[in-house]
Amino acid sequence: MTKPLMGYRRPDGSVGIRNHVLIIPVDDISNEACEAVANKIQGTMALPHPYGRLQYGEDLELHFRTLIGTGRNANVAAVIVIGIEQNWTKRIADGIATTGKPVAAFSIEGQGELEIVRQACWKAMEFVQYASELQREPVELGEMIFSIKCGESDTTTGLASCPTVGRVVDHLLDAGATVLFGETSELTGGEHLIAERCTTPEVRSQFMKTYDDYVSFIQAQGVDLLGSQPTEGNIAGGLSTIEEKAMGNIEKTGTKPVVDVLKPSQAPVKPGLNFMDTSSAAAECITLMCAGGAVLHFFPTGQGNIVGHPVEPVIKLTGNPKTAKAMQEHIDVDVSGLLSHEITLQQAGEQLASVMERTINGRLTVAEALGHKEFVLTKLYPSA
Repeated sequence: MTKPLMGYRRPDGSVGIRNHVLIIPVDDISNEACEAVANKIQGTMALPHPYGRLQYGEDLELHFRTLIGTGRNANVAAVIVIGIEQNWTKRIADGIATTGKPVAAFSIEGQGELEIVRQACWKAMEFVQYASELQREPVELGEMIFSIKCGESDTTTGLASCPTVGRVVDHLLDAGATVLFGETSELTGGEHLIAERCTTPEVRSQFMKTYDDYVSFIQAQGVDLLGSQPTEGNIAGGLSTIEEKAMGNIEKTGTKPVVDVLKPSQAPVKPGLNFMDTSSAAAECITLMCAGGAVLHFFPTGQGNIVGHPVEPVIKLTGNPKTAKAMQEHIDVDVSGLLSHEITLQQAGEQLASVMERTINGRLTVAEALGHKEFVLTKLYPSA
């Protein structure tokens, strides 16, 4: 490590690497009000989304858990919540406020959109000024939560970019950090390898139940996932089966034990390698992991992926020399030298670790510089 790591320590002790002021809509019909505030007050960011009305059961709980978790993320300094109804708006704001960070809630019913936008703008200006005075301070890797997910994988992913991430994941875990991995569907054919790494019979049983429930759900639909898993891009890149994809996918998890199994958007309670039940769709997966508290994401790709996230920076790396050249504006780290034997896996890991440290200290990822802010909620079933 060439320079000390500098981050933001929040009132609850969590450590972030960005300092956002968010405007979170509770529901789809409050998007416009949130975006109006964000457009007026510089230094704020709205997170529009298409859901939040007439949801119920676990689908509604996941909606709340994701929005609350996003606001609680240590990369966030302060939050304004706007919704149509008071109760749900208050529930989300109260869930975020337990962190001790500044939060304000506004409900449109009974006051009107223009009045709520006016009130929220005043509060947003106050929050931006508050955030602007917060200072970075020395932090440790072991105080942070990281996440990993690959996308548009090909034959180079399992040979280069995923093993590189695996080296860094082992380094982070040795430092006492927490790392989230998921992509339940993309473990198919290698699920037994993850089960063997679970620390206790209870964790192993919970993992296998989560995976088996996924398989049962897919089988109940009577569909063939070919073209979806593996994707058309995976197939074009030489991955002909989900099992081949899984082997590369698992490479990025490193070698350490799996300490716990989490529901989507659930915050980890144990440091170490945590499995989170997530979609394998890039933006959905990162959104769920961000809501679980991850402040920095590692994204190995083969054919090339352009995903970013508004709250959690995404570091993308590739071992495919064609992708590194043709999509260089989307690649933070080029490890194609592994395939040409110009660098070793240790050197590739050191290269990624260096970019990680610089990103923690404030350097923007390419996705941040390009303005990629893919915030995508996971929905479990149709609304009422």
